[in-house]
Amino acid sequence: MKKAGIINGPLSGALATLGHGHLVVIADCGLPVPVAATVVDLSLVRGIPSFRDVLDAVLDEIVVEGALCALEAEGSDVEQWLEDRDLAPRRITHDDLKGLLPAARLIIRTGEATPYANVILQCGVDF
Repeated sequence: MKKAGIINGPLSGALATLGHGHLVVIADCGLPVPVAATVVDLSLVRGIPSFRDVLDAVLDEIVVEGALCALEAEGSDVEQWLEDRDLAPRRITHDDLKGLLPAARLIIRTGEATPYANVILQCGVDF
C-alpha cells in the first residue's frame, strides 16, 4: 500500500506514465471528453471531488511548466483558484481549449460544476 500521494490506482498509474510536454486536463463534470481519450473519471456527485482538491493532489505529483485555461474564466473563482497555485495560465477561448483535448495524454474528470473549471497542464521535468 502506498504511504502518500494519490491512492486512486488508475490515476496514480496514469500520472506515472507522463513525460515532458505531455498535456494533462483537469476538467469539470460538463466538459465534452473525446471518445478515444484516456480519462480517469473521479466524479461522484456535483461538487465531489472539487476541481481544487483534484488540482492540488495532481500538482503534488507532477512537474508543471505551463498551463492553459479558458479566456471565459477571467474574473471568476476559477481564475483565482489557478492564480492561488501560481499557475499563471495562458488564456485561450473555451472552444480552442476543447480543440486541444484530443492531444491530451490524460483527462481527469472531477465533480466540479463551476463554469469553465478546466485547466490544461503541460508537464515539465525536475532536472
